[in-house]
Parts: sequence; structure tokens; C-alpha cells
Amino acid sequence: MKKIAIIILIFMFFFKNTVMADYEKVFYDFKIESISGEVIDFNNYRNKVFLIVNTASYCGFTKQYDELQKLWDRYKSKGLIVLGVPSNSFNQEKKNNSDIKEFCEVNFNIDFPLSTITDVKGDDAHEIFKWAKDNHGKSAIPKWNFHKILINKEGKIEETYASFTKPLSKKIIKKLEEIL
Repeated sequence: MKKIAIIILIFMFFFKNTVMADYEKVFYDFKIESISGEVIDFNNYRNKVFLIVNTASYCGFTKQYDELQKLWDRYKSKGLIVLGVPSNSFNQEKKNNSDIKEFCEVNFNIDFPLSTITDVKGDDAHEIFKWAKDNHGKSAIPKWNFHKILINKEGKIEETYASFTKPLSKKIIKKLEEIL
């Protein structure tokens, strides 16, 4: 009996952070407001792959905007959508959308889609980030700016990447080329 209890405890320890994704909704069931005020309805992008990145203008990782733009340029014709989600969840973002839009365009020539300033963690997080947490677990919760969530063509989370993982890293490129 003790052996069974120990095995159960070990099993629970190894799988304590695992979430069984039931995907009552998929990514394409959501919408978000663009930085210019239009609604981005993800249903219009079915069968596309998304890389969702929570961004911030005053972060040490802000230089990743350059690689995000290069990734977008390289793979958009193959079905990749890079979506920047400016967020002040870590107190490193400008105070209004127009300043963020100008900052991104002037400093990084960004032309991939950006959302309006959006909470990405906690009770006030946008429903996309709550959905990601519910279906993929703790690794989907941004721990800092420039956290990345990769959505596959089925509208499900393929992988998540920490802020330190650069957009043009071998890890991201390899996974993109597998699923595009």
C-alpha cells in the first residue's frame, strides 16, 4: 500500500503543473482591439499561425522588436501572423496607444499588427491570456515583457517561450518551420 501511495505522490509531483487542455474555445474564437482602434477578429485568420508577444517600450528586451519584424517579413507569406500586445502589466509601457504606435514605427519600422494596451496577467488579463493559462498552464502566463505564445493552425497553443528566447532563435524558427 505504501508503494502505491509513493507512486501516486511521485506521479502528482511530476504532473502538478500540467493542465489538461479541453479547448472549449480555440484562439480563432477571440477578438482584440488593434492599436488604431479597429477590432481584430481572429476568426478571419483561421489556418494561420500566430506568435503573440506582450511588448513594452521601456523594457530591456525592447530590441526584440527588430527580430519580430524580421520574423514577420520572413514568414508572413507562409501564414505567420506576429501580434504585438503592448502591455503595462510590468510597468514598462508608454501611457497611450498613439505614443506606442509612433515609437514602434519610428524606431523599428514595425508593420506587423499591434493591439491596444492590454493586461496580460492577473484578474484583469485579456481573455486570450486567461484562455492560454487555462489550456496550457503556468508556462503561458507572461512572467515579463516579450513572453511569446505560439498558436498553431488549429488555434491551439503549440509552445510558449520566455522573454530571453529571441524571436529568431533556432528553437522558434525550427518550430515555425514544422507547423507552417
